[in-house]
Amino acid sequence: MHWPDPDQRSRIEEIRDNLIARIAEAEREGWLGEVEGLQASLAGANDKLAQIDALVNRRSTAVELGMPGFGQSTGTVETTKPAS
Repeated sequence: MHWPDPDQRSRIEEIRDNLIARIAEAEREGWLGEVEGLQASLAGANDKLAQIDALVNRRSTAVELGMPGFGQSTGTVETTKPAS
């Protein structure tokens, strides 16, 4: 999946706002087919904004990895000498 660049968030917001204004105009003028197409584009813009928000939240959220336990993770192996 191609993720939108978070630096482009303000531009996508402008596009979304323009789509909302165009939908209002199309509804006022009775251009029903136009309204449908613009609503699909608006859904896409909203989806891109949600993707950016999710990406930014993931990048800014710390993950607690905990401390490793050294007792069992030393990698030593016990061996016994064969009887001669």
